[in-house]
Amino acid sequence: MPNTGLTGRYRKATYAVAAAAGLLGTVLVPGVAQAHGHHQPRVVDLQLLAINDFHGNLEPPAGSSGTIKEIDPVTKQTVSTPAGGIEYLATALREARKGHDNSLTVAAGDIVGASPLMSGLFHDEPTIEAMNKLGLDVTSVGNHEFDEGSKELLRLQNGGCHPTDGCYVKGRRFKGADFEYLAANVTNEKTNKPILDPYWVTKVNGVKVGFIGVTLEGTPNIVTAEGVKGLKFGNEVTTINKYAAELKRKGVNSIVALVHEGGYPASPVYDFDCGAGGSGVSGPIVDIAKKIDPAVGAIVTGHTHNAYACSIPDPNGVPRSVTSAASFGRLYTEIDLKLDKRSGAIVRPSVTAANHVVRRDVPKAADMTKLIDYYNKLAAPIANRPLGYIGADINGRGSTDLEKPLGDVIADAQLAGLAPKDKGGAQVAFMNPGGIRSDLVYKASGAEGDGVVTYGEAFTVQPFTNMMQVKTLTGAQLVQLLQQQVSGLNEASPKILQNSAGFTYTLDLTKTGAARIVVDSVKLNGAAIDPAASYRVAANEFLAGGGDGFPAFAAGTDKLVGVSDLDLFAAYLGANSKAGSPLPIPAQNRIKIIGNGQDQD
Repeated sequence: MPNTGLTGRYRKATYAVAAAAGLLGTVLVPGVAQAHGHHQPRVVDLQLLAINDFHGNLEPPAGSSGTIKEIDPVTKQTVSTPAGGIEYLATALREARKGHDNSLTVAAGDIVGASPLMSGLFHDEPTIEAMNKLGLDVTSVGNHEFDEGSKELLRLQNGGCHPTDGCYVKGRRFKGADFEYLAANVTNEKTNKPILDPYWVTKVNGVKVGFIGVTLEGTPNIVTAEGVKGLKFGNEVTTINKYAAELKRKGVNSIVALVHEGGYPASPVYDFDCGAGGSGVSGPIVDIAKKIDPAVGAIVTGHTHNAYACSIPDPNGVPRSVTSAASFGRLYTEIDLKLDKRSGAIVRPSVTAANHVVRRDVPKAADMTKLIDYYNKLAAPIANRPLGYIGADINGRGSTDLEKPLGDVIADAQLAGLAPKDKGGAQVAFMNPGGIRSDLVYKASGAEGDGVVTYGEAFTVQPFTNMMQVKTLTGAQLVQLLQQQVSGLNEASPKILQNSAGFTYTLDLTKTGAARIVVDSVKLNGAAIDPAASYRVAANEFLAGGGDGFPAFAAGTDKLVGVSDLDLFAAYLGANSKAGSPLPIPAQNRIKIIGNGQDQD
């Protein structure tokens, strides 16, 4: 925490009032501080500790979601190191703060949402409580903060029991976040005002420091329509520059942007520095960073779940720190900077940033262990119920293949549950890859035994509990749907749907756009798709509504609403696996891929 004499909600409220009243002064100098003559400016040291995309992973994540890539110092080979878990993250951050009189802990969104059962079952109240204990000061919203709508987000900020589920323990009322959620580019359609504060200002040894928080402009494309109902999402650059100018008018010249949008580094290792001029990172954040006002001294990012600590030039061509700490609490970023006491600006050449692995070979934070034990006990009757059996890991999130083994299983489960005529008469089912949040791991996570899939583990894979839908699409629309995987909104970053058994086609990555789908290869149960025929297609409500850039789904007719995706997944595991006959790993032979390094069937 900064040495300001103000803490928690009182500190936040004080500066919010001061900002509103215009008491924070006026801008006097440019945003990039320079030395004056032969005298070095008096400076204040500030440490920022940053995380992003935590997604309620209080317990150490399992499978590939719980490892981080690094170079073994002896073999020089890339290895996967176990990482993450709030008990270890708390220890790491508390250790990192030692020796730093001025330290702030910040985040770039998706702290909650798509969470494992222990947090998700309680509408992420456990994660908010953990972040309070962790000492989080401020975060931007991310797209997943809107999974349950803006009213639920406001409840997480302000406290109060859940409107449907109430308080989970008699006499224990949820107090809300001690940290500030920022939503500068998320406005109410009727009032055009941000639904939460656009920025937060604090003082560090007399120097005012402002944080502006935004989520990606495309949030409505990746969240259910109900979750973003009544909201508008503005452009990231336009919004940040607007509020940077407002902060400068109020005398706040040290500014940091928290942006829930990210990039794709050329290397998977956690400490990749992106090379000269940020040439080793691609994706939306590069263009965003190059356009953000130079008065912003550092940019903390997220969303893509990647790790990087880059320097990307600002509009004046001056290098500026742009960072991301992977996801799930497996890393944190340490950003050290100096504040010029005369100008109140960040001394840009002083900024250094590095990612650090949250290793599991350190003592656990006792207060976090107590919190986990408390909620595990509440969740145990539901979480520990066995659903089925597997004989080996079935990878979803951790698979680098375009057709993922667990994606095949989920699509098959949806088809099995919705194929009966009274359930929708589905002939094919599709699953969006981003909705597969984890792997099914053979090794036991608790006392259930190896190979046993519990309800808690299944929930971690599919935490949204989206309701299923079956719609009628023509053969032509079905082909259009496949083409939208690699064109339109998804052309720059393809989203390959996971499809049920019996539906096959060829994906030719040597071509571009919609031409990547080999139309005459699209078949259902061996028969070519007839463009004029009608087909019953199953998908979760997010996908069926056109989410993830698939408007062809939204054009479907004769909608029938079924049970939740999680219910179908659980039923399929129970019906298709036993202790002596575990669920087989799919052959991944539904999509023939050409030109992906090597041809893949």
